[in-house]
Amino acid sequence: MNASELGLPMAVPAEGLPARVRIHEVGARDGLQNEKQTVPTAVKAEFVRRLAGTGLTTIEATSFVHPAWVPQLADAEDLYPAVSDLPVQLPVLVPNERGLDRALALGARRVAVFASATESFAKANLNRTVDEALAMFEPVVARAKAQDVHVRGYLSMCFGDPWEGAVPVPQVVRVCRALLDMGCDELSLGDTIGVATPGHVTALIRALMEAGVPVPALGVHFHDTYGQALSNTLAALQQGVATVDASAGGLGGCPYAKSATGNLATEDLVWMLRGLGIDTGVDLGRLVATSVWMAAHLGRPSPSRTVRALSHQEQ
Repeated sequence: MNASELGLPMAVPAEGLPARVRIHEVGARDGLQNEKQTVPTAVKAEFVRRLAGTGLTTIEATSFVHPAWVPQLADAEDLYPAVSDLPVQLPVLVPNERGLDRALALGARRVAVFASATESFAKANLNRTVDEALAMFEPVVARAKAQDVHVRGYLSMCFGDPWEGAVPVPQVVRVCRALLDMGCDELSLGDTIGVATPGHVTALIRALMEAGVPVPALGVHFHDTYGQALSNTLAALQQGVATVDASAGGLGGCPYAKSATGNLATEDLVWMLRGLGIDTGVDLGRLVATSVWMAAHLGRPSPSRTVRALSHQEQ
């Protein structure tokens, strides 16, 4: 028997947690953009379709950045129309107004900009200072909102930077507040190199609340470099956060931060949430099968512990 047939994990709710969590699936974008090999467009489209079939409602499809920056996603114009008929939210990244033009031309209704909490990463990722990057995003967000397009603001290096070390909480709060003030509908707090710990997560979210940032506007994006992604997620849930970024099979890292390892695996997240009695709407069996399928295309096993455990049990 496999775990689900045995009624595992047993649901034991904990007080003070959200009844439902929306998973913001980033495997098709953040995961595949970090692959050394370029995945064929047809395989990417099938990946997105299979993810949609698991019950995930938000699947980040691609990124409209210049192909020289992220060659693995150079097929955005071909991929997006191949999946745009799906009945799910398909946000895309846009680095500037040109990227926004490309996304809007294809009918995208949810876009994301990506800022940094630190000067070093802003320079490495965007070749700008933090404030110069924010100034670049202002017209992007304004134009998107004028067309009633939902805007997410990604903020990298919220908990630590490979060049600068520890990142002061007020520094992160300032950039978060700036993104919200320019019109972003939600923020994703990124632990880009995976150095966050639960107390730090709690402190940052409480500081954001004190600065007037509404908790429903927050999402969290943890990497599992030091094995802390699930514990950090639980800390965020305890503060009322109900949007969690995750990547099917644990795909992904960051091409501009070499110490970054994979994202929190969606399967590991769903297993924990199921055990806490928190609804996600995700069929874990289908999700595992999808990650096993993608791992075969990539030629390596999934790093997700849950994928490995459940796929082994089903053999």
